[in-house]
Amino acid sequence: MKAITRLMTPVFLIFSLAMPGLAAAVEPPDFREIVRENSPAVVKIIVQHSRAHGGQGQPGPEEIPEYLRRFFEFRGTPPSRRQRMAMGSGFIISDDGYILTNNHVVEGADSVLVRMSNRHEFNAEVIGTDPRSDLALLRIEATDLPVLKLAHKDSLEVGEWVLAIGSPFGLDYSVTAGIVSAKGRSLPTERNENYVPFIQTDVAINPGNSGGPLFNLDGEVVGVNSQIFTRSGGSIGLSFAIPVSVVRNVVAQLKTDGRVTRGWLGVTIQDIDKNLAESFGLDHPHGALVAQLAKGGPADKAGLQPGDVIIRFDGKDIPTSADLPHVVGLISPDTTVPVEIVRDRKHKKLKVKVGGLDADDSFALIAGGAEDGHGGRLGLVVETASDEALERLGISGGVVVRKVVPSSVAAEAGILPGDVITLIASSPITSTETFDRAVDKLEGGSSVPLRLIRRGSPMFIGLKLKG
Repeated sequence: MKAITRLMTPVFLIFSLAMPGLAAAVEPPDFREIVRENSPAVVKIIVQHSRAHGGQGQPGPEEIPEYLRRFFEFRGTPPSRRQRMAMGSGFIISDDGYILTNNHVVEGADSVLVRMSNRHEFNAEVIGTDPRSDLALLRIEATDLPVLKLAHKDSLEVGEWVLAIGSPFGLDYSVTAGIVSAKGRSLPTERNENYVPFIQTDVAINPGNSGGPLFNLDGEVVGVNSQIFTRSGGSIGLSFAIPVSVVRNVVAQLKTDGRVTRGWLGVTIQDIDKNLAESFGLDHPHGALVAQLAKGGPADKAGLQPGDVIIRFDGKDIPTSADLPHVVGLISPDTTVPVEIVRDRKHKKLKVKVGGLDADDSFALIAGGAEDGHGGRLGLVVETASDEALERLGISGGVVVRKVVPSSVAAEAGILPGDVITLIASSPITSTETFDRAVDKLEGGSSVPLRLIRRGSPMFIGLKLKG
């Protein structure tokens, strides 16, 4: 090790002499003023709930490493067997007592206590929660409180310095800093919902930081710390915060209505790979491919069709399918917005009146089967779907794949036995006859989209035909 040190040291000196300003350039900014001015508005959230609810905020003392337990503070006697305390963070957003934190910090709470930096404590009322964004709005009976300022817009850039204040493992008002690692991260929930374009940072976030603020260098709140990726239970440099655009939208609705309604389009979408992009006439993979429409939903009423590629929505580019829910979710229901699509290799503009998410919270098809065989140049043996199968799937026609020939066009595209094919290029498939006619029309060497239903879920696959 000493030999390595000796070898490295002269190199460092030479490099420093050649670029004398480098050392100063890479020094982190001074965070002291941000911490002094904003710490009084950051609070500790102490939640008591029955053990049956489970605690998702701060671990109980039995789950804390022995060397950290002495730092934990509980009011009065330790929690009983039937009650458990959890801890998180939050921050004051108005001087009349409104406080923001994570939904998972207060979910299932029997009581919520807010502790200020000056050790004053208040019982808090839960005004409203929004599990989809993991935000909750609380209020305490107090006035003339210190307040944090929300940034006006999502203007963060990757590589920008950010700062977090919170109570990891009950260690009050801990400060950590890092940079923005990425923006617009999609982290679907257990219900496969995806309405938050998370900010990814390498700021050290641990249990107890949940609900605390993420600051930029101007001392503005740019996000609310929500979750981490970890294999150990502690920070490994992958933390995620809810961006301020989502925060503002949710807070406004929780204040006025106590609940949140999101924009809803009524589509099942998928991403586009290279083969699909070529088959749809796109110069590169981008956009959200419409695989299925909710009957009578906003997209259906606006004239969208399966196979349309949404490339812009409400004036915003849609680079990937995951970006579409982020944009739609922030639009107020009953708002009419422009949408730009690619259909049959041509650009087309439509108007869509966005609906409310609660109008149809879970749109899905039920899987089904079918019945005997035919083939084609794609390397597929198919049969016409039975009426019973069509009814179960909620479709008007299709053919069921019974066999996929190894090394064929279909096999290379990833088509599987049991898939129900409903569209090839722009030709609807209702029987083996229409399947044969559609396949016969395909040009050698071309790329075409094929729509199918697999285990109840519609999707498109790009076929690359041999010349």
